[in-house]
Amino acid sequence: MSRKILTSRIVEAGAIAIVRVREALSLEPAAEALVRGGITVLEVTCTTPNALPTIEALRRRYGMDLLVGAGSVITEQQVKDVVSAGACFVVSPVTKKCVIDATHAFDLPVLPGALTPTEAQEADDLGADMVKIFPAGQLGFSYVKALLAPLPHLKLVPTGGVTPENAGKWIRSGAAAVGIGTALVDVAAIRSGQLSVLTERASVLCASIAEARQSV
Repeated sequence: MSRKILTSRIVEAGAIAIVRVREALSLEPAAEALVRGGITVLEVTCTTPNALPTIEALRRRYGMDLLVGAGSVITEQQVKDVVSAGACFVVSPVTKKCVIDATHAFDLPVLPGALTPTEAQEADDLGADMVKIFPAGQLGFSYVKALLAPLPHLKLVPTGGVTPENAGKWIRSGAAAVGIGTALVDVAAIRSGQLSVLTERASVLCASIAEARQSV
């Protein structure tokens, strides 16, 4: 599947579920719970213990039905490692040419991080397929709208401050998709085995995005 098609699938999904935990947990049941709630794109951060084996396991189980990517990627070697594990896309908290070029060498989409208009445009100039706006929560919905006014060609993915309930507001502000972490992927629920919490939150998230797109 080409980089262009993968990017289109991320936009179509409207949400990237971000798995970021600090302890070694079995994440396959959590992924299954999210999929039941409608999630089709999932990011496993490189800061998560056993990130590479987790990516491998999820790719084996879901194939391309669930797009599994890697987050918190900041070096060229990390790009190679996560792609070898089966990552379908790469997300970075920063914009680095080496990460963008290394990801594109595998014909995969990359979402580098930016905050200001200059940073966002620089990421686009370097070839970013989408631009992660982080931390978006501190700036609010109006910031995305304001950023897109002079730069309407950018595909923005606000991350940080996104919840299942407010995801639609980000979409209505012009975001191509949203990145959502702890507000969706509740570590306490994973630890306790209350995975229905994840399914319920995923359902609310997907409904919020669908409703927003109908009104745009």
